[in-house]
Amino acid sequence: MVLKGDFPLSQQPIIIKQIIGKTVKALRIRQGLTQEDLAYECNVDRSYISMIEVGRNEPSVSKIFELCIGLRIRPSDFFTLIAIEYDNILQDSNKLRAE
Repeated sequence: MVLKGDFPLSQQPIIIKQIIGKTVKALRIRQGLTQEDLAYECNVDRSYISMIEVGRNEPSVSKIFELCIGLRIRPSDFFTLIAIEYDNILQDSNKLRAE
């Protein structure tokens, strides 16, 4: 699994926020939780969860660990999902450039 990519450095934080948001939302839905439920589990406002899911907020590492508790997933598994999605996006980007 390769984590460095060809994305401009200025785009990487945006892409990572979007991947984190997409992953949180997918896990939340898979667990049958509403944004309100997850917010309650993590002791944050529902709007904070919403902002993460749409890629507008980037949670701190400690907040990611709290999200993992609420989502019932080990942090290592969460970060593995993030890395896989990042690699998928990188591969898609490289394929588009090659065409």
